[in-house]
Amino acid sequence: MTEPRTRIADPWSDGLGRASIRSVQALTVAALAWAIIWAATRISLVIIPVLIAVILAAAISPLVRWLTGRSWPRALAVVAAFVAILAVVGGIVTGIVVLVSNQWAELSARAATGVDQLHSFLNNGPVPVSDQQITAAVDSVREFFTSSSFGAEALTGARTVGEIFTGTVLMAVTLFFFLKDGPEIRTFLIGFLPADHRAKARLAADRSTVVLGGYVRGTAIVAAIDGLTVGIALAIMGVPLALPLGVFIFLGGFIPIVGATVAGTLAIAVALISNGPIQALIVLAVVIGVNQLEHHFLQPVLMGKVLSIHGLAILLVLAAGTLLAGIVGALLAVPVSAVAWTILKTWSGRDPLPGPEPADEPPG
Repeated sequence: MTEPRTRIADPWSDGLGRASIRSVQALTVAALAWAIIWAATRISLVIIPVLIAVILAAAISPLVRWLTGRSWPRALAVVAAFVAILAVVGGIVTGIVVLVSNQWAELSARAATGVDQLHSFLNNGPVPVSDQQITAAVDSVREFFTSSSFGAEALTGARTVGEIFTGTVLMAVTLFFFLKDGPEIRTFLIGFLPADHRAKARLAADRSTVVLGGYVRGTAIVAAIDGLTVGIALAIMGVPLALPLGVFIFLGGFIPIVGATVAGTLAIAVALISNGPIQALIVLAVVIGVNQLEHHFLQPVLMGKVLSIHGLAILLVLAAGTLLAGIVGALLAVPVSAVAWTILKTWSGRDPLPGPEPADEPPG
C-alpha cells in the first residue's frame, strides 16, 4: 500500500505570507496616492482654485438654498449671493481706505517723533547700536533693492501675482457653477458608482458639505477673536489705524500661519513708527500671545468641535500640509482631511446611514 504523498504547504497561507500580501497591497495604494499627488502638483493652478471654490461653495450654499426656498430662480439666487459677498467685501475695503486716509496725517506727524525714539533706543538700549552700524544696515538694504537679485525676485513676484489673478478668476467662475449646478454635478459624478454605493456617496457628499461650511465658520470665529483682541489692544495704547489693523488681522486669520503673522508685523511696524519701540514691544507681545492662543487653544478646540477631529490631529495635519505644500498646504490641509475623514466614516459604517423614519402609530 502506497503512502499518501506529503502535501506541499501554500507559502502564502501562513502569517508571513499574509503579511507580505498586505504589504504589497499597501505599497500599491501608497504608489497610487503618490502618483495622484504628483499629478496634482503639476496642475496646481487648476487644482487649488477648484478646491477653494468647493470650500466656499459649501459656506455660501445655505444662503443660496434659503433664497431658492423663497421661490427665487437658482441662477438669480447665486448672483444675489455673489453681489452680497462683494458688497460686504467692498464695504470693508472702503471703510479701511476711509479710515487710513483720515488718520494718515496723524500717522505722518507722529512718524518723525517715532523715528527719533527708535534711534535713541538703538543707541542707548540694552544692546547699543552705533550710528555707523545703523548706516551700514541701511546701505545694505538699499544695495539689495538696487541689485540684480532683487530684480529677479521682483520678476518672480510679478509672475506669482499673475498666477494669483488667474487662479482667482478661475476660482470665481468655478464657484459660480458649483453654486448654480452643484446638485447636477454631484449627481453626474455619483452616477459613475455602482448602484448599491450611491446612497452612501450622496450621504458622504451631504456630510462633507456640512463639514466644509463649519470649517469656514470656525475659521471666521478664530480670525474675529484674533482681530478683535489685537484691535482693542492697539486702541487702548492709542496706536493710529487701530481699527484697520484689526481688520487686517481678521483677514489674515483666513491664511494659516503666515496671514496672521504678516498682519501682526504690520501692526508692530505702525506702533513702532507712531508710538516708539516700547509700545511696539508691547504690541509684539500681544501678537505673539494671540498667535499662541490661536494655535494651541482656539484652533484645536473650536475647529476640533466643528470638524469632529481631535485637536492633536489638526495640529499634525497643519504641520504636514505646511511641509508638503507651504502656505497652500496649510490652507487646504485641514478641510481636505476633514472631508476625507467624513467620507471614511460614512463609507466604513462608523457613521452609518440614517435609518428610516419610524412610522406613526395608529390613533387609539
